[in-house]
Amino acid sequence: MRIAVIGAGALGGTFTALLTQAGHDVTVTARGAGLAAIQADGIRLSGGFGTVHALPTPLERLTESPELTLVCTKAQDAEAAIADNAAFIDGGAVIVVQNGLDGVKTAGRLLPRSECFGALSIIAANYTEPGRVRVTTAAPTYLGRGSGPVDAATRRWQAVLNEAVPTVAQPDFVGAQWTKLVVNMLNALPAITGLSVQAVVDDPQLRRVMTESMREAVQVGVGRGVRFGAFQALGDAQLRAFRHLPLALGQILPLQMRRRMGSVPNLGSTLQSVTRGQLTEIDFLNGAVVREGRIAGVPTPVNELLTALVHEVEESVSFLTPAAVLNRYGALTARSRR
Repeated sequence: MRIAVIGAGALGGTFTALLTQAGHDVTVTARGAGLAAIQADGIRLSGGFGTVHALPTPLERLTESPELTLVCTKAQDAEAAIADNAAFIDGGAVIVVQNGLDGVKTAGRLLPRSECFGALSIIAANYTEPGRVRVTTAAPTYLGRGSGPVDAATRRWQAVLNEAVPTVAQPDFVGAQWTKLVVNMLNALPAITGLSVQAVVDDPQLRRVMTESMREAVQVGVGRGVRFGAFQALGDAQLRAFRHLPLALGQILPLQMRRRMGSVPNLGSTLQSVTRGQLTEIDFLNGAVVREGRIAGVPTPVNELLTALVHEVEESVSFLTPAAVLNRYGALTARSRR
């Protein structure tokens, strides 16, 4: 099958390598050093899915129409990347592999003739250098669309992806996106401190801040009338109960997530963007909680703080110490008590 992958970062590189290994004719778009590296030596994947040396067709933008397109850019880059390739991908099936809430809606708006799906991937992968990706946690990808049961088109593309990487057909995909947004609250503090996700969760004080950000995300979802979809051993009943727990007990949620990660340091996609000197997708993660909270009338002070701190790190290219983060958090909680 002719498959295009838009974006050759950690996830884009992983999907490109595994789909190529499965026998598909894969074209991948990249720019700059990434494009040059793939032109010279393909994509080398290592880690959880084994060792793969893939030789896809690398291009800056597509020149012919594929049967299936995977959009694997960061959330903030998706609109421009889709628009740049719309002439060739509109009319074919499109899967947006992305964090946040807006990717499938953006694709549907820009590609009116396409069937658009979303994919939630919990693969942990590090983009070690252009053309090189190491998978630290091999995990499934969840494919779906809309809020209803799985349809025939979703099952068709799930079968195609499943030949290359474990893929699950996901009912109530919109609800699952909200559950994944709660999971993605793991990303901000590693990007602010430079620590792995495991190291942040292992710090009791940072874990408390992370737990508060997760609780705000759940409260906002409830305020927006969301029914959280079943995803990663989480579901609506569990998350609704979590929002009522005292913080000391609520910390079991990030601790459960940490246990599933294993011992290999998980850097998180937001931290990887910071270390490469790129803008992060924080406005589509913690920032999405803030925006949706304003619509719902639900306060989100912790997510506002974390979003601001990630932007500070982006601008300064200098991580904050845990003590500095906790000082800012302490000032925030002191103001809220007045």
